[in-house]
Amino acid sequence: MDEKIIVCSACGAINRLAEGRQPMAAKCGKCDRKLFSAHPADVDGPTFDRHRTRGTLPLLVDVWAPWCGPCRMMAPAYEAAARDLEPEVVLVKLNSDKEQAIAAQLGIRGIPTMILFRHGREVARQSGAMSSGQIVEWARDRLRPEPA
Repeated sequence: MDEKIIVCSACGAINRLAEGRQPMAAKCGKCDRKLFSAHPADVDGPTFDRHRTRGTLPLLVDVWAPWCGPCRMMAPAYEAAARDLEPEVVLVKLNSDKEQAIAAQLGIRGIPTMILFRHGREVARQSGAMSSGQIVEWARDRLRPEPA
């Protein structure tokens, strides 16, 4: 049985999703919120770490700040990308002003910066605003298996 481990962005609870179960209908066992909503949650540092280290799905994080014009401009595109990428990829947002220690740990030099994680490891990074189509293409290209 191939189950997926999904972290709830609302409460940080760890959820198991059995193979064959519809991910878009799945709800958190602790807080009863949908695990996928096509709306990237703004997570705190501990929840981000749980997503990165405990979840089995690829994680795409948008590191942003409320005062950043390009970040605000890209927010609707990132949300639109979530509609295309979920439930194969978990999308979250990390406010670099509120989570300065995590932003420093990630080596953030400019925002917006998107970082793609797979199995807890960074696989790609992109700085600067992008359109929803560019975000989706960028993420999918980096998640494709390499030819044997």
